[in-house]
Amino acid sequence: MRITISGTVQGVGFRPAVHRTAVSLGLNGRVWNNGSDVIVEVDNADRFLGKFLKELPPLASVSSVSVDDSQFDKSIKGFSIARSAEGKGGVSIPTDTAICEDCLNDMKEGRRMGYEFTSCTGCGARFTLLSDMPYDRSSTSMKEFGMCPECRREYEDPKNRRFHHQTICCPKCGPKYRLLDKNGKLVKGNAVERFADILRAGGIGIVKSWGGMHICCIPENVKSMREWYGRPQKPFALMVRDIEAMKGYAEPDEFEMYHVLSAHRPIVLMKKVYSDVTEGISPGLDNIGIFLPYTGIQHLLFNHVGNALIMTSANLPGEPMLLDDDDVLELGADAYLLHDQRIMNRADDSVLRVNCGRTAFIRKSRGHIPSSIEISTDGCAVGLGAQENLTASISYNGRIHSTQHIGDGDSLGVPEYLEEAVRSMRGLMKCDPRMIVTDKHPGYSNRALGKRLAQEFDCQLMEVQHHWAHAASLLADNRKDDAVVLALDGTGYGDDGGAWGGEVIYSSLNEYERLAHLQNIPLLGSEKALYDLRRLKFAVDMINGTDNKYFNDNDSEVLRKMAPKSVLTSSFGRLLDTLAFTLGVCEKRTYDGEPAMKMEPLLSSGKLVPGFETELKGKDIMTADLFKRIGKEKREDIAYSIVNNIISVMVDVACDHADSFGTRNIGLTGGVSYSRPICQMVSRKVKERGFDLILHDNVPNGDGGISIGQAVIASKVMQ
Repeated sequence: MRITISGTVQGVGFRPAVHRTAVSLGLNGRVWNNGSDVIVEVDNADRFLGKFLKELPPLASVSSVSVDDSQFDKSIKGFSIARSAEGKGGVSIPTDTAICEDCLNDMKEGRRMGYEFTSCTGCGARFTLLSDMPYDRSSTSMKEFGMCPECRREYEDPKNRRFHHQTICCPKCGPKYRLLDKNGKLVKGNAVERFADILRAGGIGIVKSWGGMHICCIPENVKSMREWYGRPQKPFALMVRDIEAMKGYAEPDEFEMYHVLSAHRPIVLMKKVYSDVTEGISPGLDNIGIFLPYTGIQHLLFNHVGNALIMTSANLPGEPMLLDDDDVLELGADAYLLHDQRIMNRADDSVLRVNCGRTAFIRKSRGHIPSSIEISTDGCAVGLGAQENLTASISYNGRIHSTQHIGDGDSLGVPEYLEEAVRSMRGLMKCDPRMIVTDKHPGYSNRALGKRLAQEFDCQLMEVQHHWAHAASLLADNRKDDAVVLALDGTGYGDDGGAWGGEVIYSSLNEYERLAHLQNIPLLGSEKALYDLRRLKFAVDMINGTDNKYFNDNDSEVLRKMAPKSVLTSSFGRLLDTLAFTLGVCEKRTYDGEPAMKMEPLLSSGKLVPGFETELKGKDIMTADLFKRIGKEKREDIAYSIVNNIISVMVDVACDHADSFGTRNIGLTGGVSYSRPICQMVSRKVKERGFDLILHDNVPNGDGGISIGQAVIASKVMQ
């Protein structure tokens, strides 16, 4: 019998587990990696599968098992692990997984004591080290490090948990850390201890990890960190020693605790414990991003520093993480803790929050990539995403695989990184695309890549409207055929050339229809209005015919002349920006989503008061007039009442149209849907109307999910 097993079956100790099961049953045969699959030839398939499928390795998952009759070679005696074969393409490795307790114990004594790269078949880096399939040492960055005799003995011992562990190493034969000072000169002594000394003394350091590098400092040094990094307001993530240490900074609920303790080790947004330190880490927010150590070096650092370290990606805002040691030295930190193992695939830390009982991925990357979702269509299509929070996705053989988080398309190095990630993923899957998909926006940087790939593979180039892609990603995430969706975000190129973003649309994977939207307001000065929030307030005051005190007469006249030629926006994000400015929450945007994020504490604490009701005129949900009515009410009540009433109208429109389209599904997607109070408003209203609310769970709500929507639409078109 020949058994073909697909799923997450490489890099997880799968072949050793097959070997142990077969030997325990006294069976004869062999096992090998075949492309992305694992093949087992055994003289009794029923006995083998009956036991093995109940005893899968912890990181493994099986998506399919097929058994074919074949002539078994009776001359084979015993059971062996055979050489890997090329086979078909696919992605069958697990994500990078936090170091396990057994390996942490190995780091406390014995020959791996204090060794930062300790791992086994149940933990460690995988994707970030991989260059090709099948998953063998020769296809990872560990091919540059030969095994010492001791590691070879463990590798060949079926009873050892490092049996056939492809990245096995130790201090004698594996990668090593070194410490450089601010001038790039080698610092003698224990690298980890000396680095920790610099951090404790108030220094800023950079430490190289699995998928990239982190800038780090002690939490009490956050003010200096902001000045040095030029990041005055954007929140930092905080890595804490353990759960007990976490309690000094955050109050996680049960679901948040599940995520933060998982082997994926994402950054999880949770309720902030207010203090000068936590306010310095996430200014103006009621939440804070927390994660636990996941590498050996991070655990070793916490042996020498306090309970927490600020950890943020070592890159310029929006640009890819730095990988080259020479490049990172230009950042001007006080010390650099670097290693000599090549990173094959960059991977920023994943970031998520829990909304209405579902997982809302803000950034899906290290620890959660590779991953895929099942779809009902075949064929190979590549979605290249939008402009911000870029990812790419490839649909193939009934599944969609996404790349890691890439960055913002207008930042230096991002288009090249996107192409690199697409080609790497396509190489693993060994598929030639039949369709390439881009956003409709004519100015997005990845359109050039789309044209090149379409020419290279002689395939169709398709454009998909931004909010249809959002809606389609939500449908794919929930395996639904259609829904009426609230697509709420900052901006997306509309069919009329406007900047959409507060949309009620009907969507299937075949078509979409814009049913209603927020009232259009002019973006005075286009991009400038996204950062200078006074311009948004001026536009609203101009519509209302009220005075604006934020510009002098000359500037006001210039802005009025701009209005007729300005791009119009229906964006919910811009509405929140305007409200944040009006209520004194945020005067200018210094990072993506800042005003909306700083509105959350008000929206969470406010209550409904009369006087802020709105109405639907045609397809327009009127918003400008609401700003005329702002008086002496508490600002949290103003914020809550305006947003809640707008949401109520949008949900009513969605539910009224849902009946005519014959669907019970009401969806919520887009960057604004990360707001917990807004998610709760939508959930409550949909429940009142008796419809089914669908939310994201595996696909990012924001633009990180756009490429998935593009790919699934293209797959449907090809079908």
